[in-house]
Parts: sequence; structure tokens; C-alpha cells
Amino acid sequence: MTDECVTRNYGVGILSSNGAANRGSIIMADNTDAKGCTPEAVVVGGATAASSASPLPANKFVARMPVDRYASEYNMNHKHRGLALIFNHEYFDIPSLKSRTGTNVDSQELKKAFENLGFAVTVHKDCKLRDILKHVEKAAEQDHTDNDCLAVAILSHGEHGYLYAKDTQYKLDNIWHYFTATFCPSLAGKPKLFFIQACQGDRLDGGITLEKGVTETDGESSTSYKIPIHADFLFSYSTIPGYFSWRNINNGSWYMQSLIRELNANGKKYDMLTLLTFVNQRVALDFESNVPATPMMDRQKQIPCLTSMLTRILRFSEKPNGNKAG
Repeated sequence: MTDECVTRNYGVGILSSNGAANRGSIIMADNTDAKGCTPEAVVVGGATAASSASPLPANKFVARMPVDRYASEYNMNHKHRGLALIFNHEYFDIPSLKSRTGTNVDSQELKKAFENLGFAVTVHKDCKLRDILKHVEKAAEQDHTDNDCLAVAILSHGEHGYLYAKDTQYKLDNIWHYFTATFCPSLAGKPKLFFIQACQGDRLDGGITLEKGVTETDGESSTSYKIPIHADFLFSYSTIPGYFSWRNINNGSWYMQSLIRELNANGKKYDMLTLLTFVNQRVALDFESNVPATPMMDRQKQIPCLTSMLTRILRFSEKPNGNKAG
């Protein structure tokens, strides 16, 4: 099965200055973000990826209540929006993994979109797993008291349950457990957003043609309360478990193109779950593979999915003057 594919891109063109898409049809070459090798674990330098998250030392910062207990929306009026980490993988030490042409477009445009929302963005390119963990641990050790939230994006190859660093595979929980309330108390009660561009398997979605047919609660706001350590996370995946994720070698991946357009056009208008619903819509309706020479890869579709442990509405509203910390 080839990784080299061509797509039909319905109604998605180059963005104009006001964020609107050119509605002309575009033909372009795409790759999938599958690992491109057999299901066995990849061994590099005699080691495989860790199967479970390693223990972490407790963080020195004390958790504070960032918003009233039953507030309907997250407090997005801290002094800073927060950190955004982008792990961009183009080349791999694993011989079976092809280079991810087009990923730099995703990385560059996502960085701009995050910056437009007020994030302090750092991009890490082609990191080995040990370096990814160092960057993540360093971010988790910081004091996020004056930050609204955290965002992490991973652009790489993947398979069901695993992502790929430059040198080996790993599970996503090796990354996000650093930011649980136990180890990063200054992010407790604040949104922690993960955006994953990677395959989750090798299955294809042929799609189906549709024919036209006929209060917010207040109370106990000043009383301390306990929350689960895994609360307030959101994971947005480019595709559903078991399926391919498609990437354009010129314009970037279907999912990242759609996410970036929504963040730029509506990032300060819609709440996050609404925004990601429209990301799903863009990917589902505007993209289709076009590989007539390889029938099984031709006219394929894709749908992103998300897992949300958010406990409030998340909206990147404009920050008012006189921001307060805490």
C-alpha cells in the first residue's frame, strides 16, 4: 500500500486576508500519517518506548482555585494566555517511517494561530523521546499561576495507541500525565489542550453519499473543594481510532488545515467544543482522496474525534484591560 496519495479538496482554497477560503476545487498530493510498517513494536538502539508513564516528583506549587466552584466558564482573564508546545516530526531514525512532507506548513501556521490567541509558543523539531520528555517536564515544572491554560500539539506518525518520536514509539499518557493536578498544581482547574495529528491505525473510511431528503449555578464559591487529577483535559485527534490520517505534501494535513482555519476565523468567537465540531465538519465535507490508480485508497474520507474531560465552557475571549492573576 502506498503512502503517496492525491486528494480532492472540495471548496477549500487559499485563505484570503479576512480568513475566507477560495471556494475553487484543488487537486493536490497527500500522504497518510500511518507508521508504514508491521504492527510489531519498533526497536531502536535496543530499546522500545515505555509502556506506561514513569513516576514524577511532586511539584512544589500549591493548587489554587482559578474560578468559582460552579462557574460555567473557565477563567480566561489571567495575565497570560499560557504556553503552547508544538512537537513537529518530519524525519525519523526508524527506517520504516517515511518523512512527513508538508508537516512544516502545519507547524508554521499553527504557531501563528496560537500566537494570535495570545499563547507563548515554542516549536520543537524532530525530537527523540528523551528530548520530548525533557521539554514537557520543564514546562510542567513552571509556575502557571498567571496563565489561563496550556496547549500541546503533536504532529507525527502514529498507530492505534501510539505516537512516534524521532527514535521510538510512545503512548500519549507519557506526555500528558506531567500536567495532571498532582504534578502540576498551578494548572489544576485550568484547561489543558492536546491536538494530535497522526494516524491511529491503517483502516480507511470510504464514506457514504447523502441524498437530499424530506443556567449557571452559584454556591459554595468561597469553599475549597476537590477535583479529579485528570479533570480539565481535552484531546483532539485528527482521526478516529484504527483509521488513517491524511496529509497534503504542499498544504499540510487535512485536520491541521481545518483546525488552523477555525482558530483563525472563530477562535475568539466560539467555545472550544463548538469550534472543534466545525473542524470536524471541514475535514468531513471538504476533503476526499483521489487515487484512481489505487482503488482501495481512492475517494477516502476522514473524521477527527475528541475526548473531553473539560468541566466548563472554554472560550478564548479577548483579554480586558487590567487583567488579574490567579
